[in-house]
Amino acid sequence: MAKRNNLLIFILTIGVFGILNTEMGVIGLLPSISEHFNVSISTAGLAVSLFAIAIAVSGPTMPLLFSGIDRKKIMLLVLGVFTLGNIASIFISNFTILLIVRTILGLFHPIYCSMAFTVAASSVSKEEAPKAVSKVFIGVSAGMVAGVPIASFIDSAFSYEMAMAFFAIVTAIMLIATLIFVPSLPVKERLSYGKQLSVLKKPILWLSIVTVVLLNASVFGIYSYIAEYLETVTQMSPNTISLTLFVFGGANIIGNIVAGRVLTNSPIKSILTFPLLLSVVYILLFFTGEFAVPMVIITFLWGLLAGGIMANINQYLISSSAPEAPDFANGLFISACNVGTTIGAAVGGLFISQMGTQYVVLVGILSLILGLVTILLRTYMLTPTKQLSKKVS
Repeated sequence: MAKRNNLLIFILTIGVFGILNTEMGVIGLLPSISEHFNVSISTAGLAVSLFAIAIAVSGPTMPLLFSGIDRKKIMLLVLGVFTLGNIASIFISNFTILLIVRTILGLFHPIYCSMAFTVAASSVSKEEAPKAVSKVFIGVSAGMVAGVPIASFIDSAFSYEMAMAFFAIVTAIMLIATLIFVPSLPVKERLSYGKQLSVLKKPILWLSIVTVVLLNASVFGIYSYIAEYLETVTQMSPNTISLTLFVFGGANIIGNIVAGRVLTNSPIKSILTFPLLLSVVYILLFFTGEFAVPMVIITFLWGLLAGGIMANINQYLISSSAPEAPDFANGLFISACNVGTTIGAAVGGLFISQMGTQYVVLVGILSLILGLVTILLRTYMLTPTKQLSKKVS
């Protein structure tokens, strides 16, 4: 049983990597997309932004619509759609058609990811669920962090078409692995759409969504411009910038694992501690950003804490607020993360244009202050419930 669960979680992890790789890897291909389709670099960026918008729109709806279907069938459907979409992207010569394909893939993205978190959590005991989910989040981090440099390397070493083929190969391999090794995963308790939507009446869920938006904005408000920050403020060379970004990525994956374990043991403390420590790291970043060696150390600490926040803590905040509708809750989590990323990047750009690159760090600090306020409110709302349940028992 344990071996089967480990294999299932491994397949989910690599599957999520394939999905996130398709989304984020294109960032490393934007110059080639611009050249290949004869469009401006800003227009090429639509291949990323339309995908993200599709995720934000479908996050709350698509996982809900597919919540009653056998999980294996859903996995095969989404991986099949991604494989076909990625294969089509190799041969597409019209940029508008590429955008349509990317938008369709974006709509299917939350189905697989939300289901992966639900299946991972339900495959183990309730106490071990955060640890199991943290393993799947390694695929999320790897897709976000490794997808860009891998796609960029294949593009420069071989061709744009080969980079697109890499996306297709990963999803095709996971499609075959799912078909062969994953058993049927029927939904034991099929919830009505009305019952799942009824969780939206819970104030704590909305507070958790706002918290996730703020926490994700605190990371991506800075991370979206980190390459520019390292170049203009720290004055690093291009190679050192690449190395520093890999440090962030490696720390991100470690942060996932650490957060999964500490959430298992003490969730309330973890939810408060990670953002609090990240606030300290951002203050250090603001005052020492001009120095290369401290910046690398701070980037590692930032990646460690951001990895835990973006994945495990954000997911836990929303899933624990609506445990009776796990698929719908995970869809809301994915949507909230994308909204936070979009807002953070927009506000970060505004700070840079008005105040200068160095002051983009203030976006992270301000978002975390507001996030800590909502976390404290959320904790306060939970406390009376816990006390009441103790009295009843």
